[in-house]
Amino acid sequence: MAASLKLNRWIIATAIVAALVLGAFALHSSGYGRSAAAPAESQPIVNKTVVAGPGLVEPASEDVKIGSEIAGKLQQVFAEEGDQVKKGQVLAVLVNDDYMAQVEASRAQVHQAQAAYEKVLNGSRPQERKQSFASMQQAETVESNARSDFERSQKLFDANVISLQEMDHARRDLKVAEDQLEAATQQFHLVDDRQRDEDIAAAKAQLELAQAQLDGNQAIYQKTFLRAPFDGTILRKHHRAGESITNSSVTPDPVFTVGDVTSLRVRVDVDETDVSRVVNGQRVYCVAAAYPGQRFWGRVIRVASQLGHKNLQTDEPKEKVDSKIIETLVQLDSGVHLPVGLRVDAYIQTEPQ
Repeated sequence: MAASLKLNRWIIATAIVAALVLGAFALHSSGYGRSAAAPAESQPIVNKTVVAGPGLVEPASEDVKIGSEIAGKLQQVFAEEGDQVKKGQVLAVLVNDDYMAQVEASRAQVHQAQAAYEKVLNGSRPQERKQSFASMQQAETVESNARSDFERSQKLFDANVISLQEMDHARRDLKVAEDQLEAATQQFHLVDDRQRDEDIAAAKAQLELAQAQLDGNQAIYQKTFLRAPFDGTILRKHHRAGESITNSSVTPDPVFTVGDVTSLRVRVDVDETDVSRVVNGQRVYCVAAAYPGQRFWGRVIRVASQLGHKNLQTDEPKEKVDSKIIETLVQLDSGVHLPVGLRVDAYIQTEPQ
């Protein structure tokens, strides 16, 4: 009986020891009982050779939005998304009949002012000079005859042959003839003499004013044609023929978005903690979920001089949306073709590979 009791006590003691050992092992496995400072091997490992950040693919020219400097209605739209366009190519035209009429009216005013200026500059025509000279000679003849009649009448009056009334009549005829000769002489000099400088300057100013008005109306008319600013591709078409567009600087209303996709870049958000590790010339590779297993290489060409807010959100639960970034521009290698606007992850190699 005593032996049996002793055996039961030994079994119970053994079970208690086993339970304590198993409990201690479980606590150790779950992390309880560890010190506040985790061992070095449990700390996250920072890659000292790569800086990672989200990026967005864009054309080398960036996305250029083409709008109109004047409000109006689109009469024709010639380009579609994906079209290759050349610099200066007309992409769309606004309704512009009224602007064209203003141009034609201004052009007529220029022609009128040009004719007036040339008339003042050149003076009278030879035919006008001849006619004016002939009129002056005729007036001289009339005046000479009237003077002879007056002198003869004066002698007759002195001899009491004619009356005072006849003498007055001869005097009046001479005065009229003298006035007509003076007028004809002045007219001839006006036609024959060189034009005054102030008349020429006034006529020239009128011509320049008319030309300036024509240039202004032509400039407005040309603004009704929307042209490609450079060789590129239509990335987006925002309006169609018949739609009205505005030219508000507060709320831009583009008709097209154009970019030069022959060369691509990636705009990368680099966290502020990695600012000192990124410089121009570093090699970069980009990956995208849409292209699994592929790397698209490039090189850092510009690092911003000022920190800013994030351009892209990674949607990671632990992401800090209020942290600052340094905007870094990566030029992709020639031959890389990716859709504009594609989100990628960029990995900047901070050490030669």
